[in-house]
Amino acid sequence: MAKKKNVIRREWTAADIKELKAHSKARTPVTKLAKMTKRTEGALRQKALGLGIGLGHQR
Repeated sequence: MAKKKNVIRREWTAADIKELKAHSKARTPVTKLAKMTKRTEGALRQKALGLGIGLGHQR
């Protein structure tokens, strides 16, 4: 049977949101941002979508 991975959830602080907006403006790649913030790409994309901001490159 597969081992279940523990999920660690962290709340988004005002500083986290400010940083996300700054990186959105700078067009930082999502993979790089995920490593810096220690959050998944999906979590970053979902938060950006909720805030109504773009993330990464725009096609």
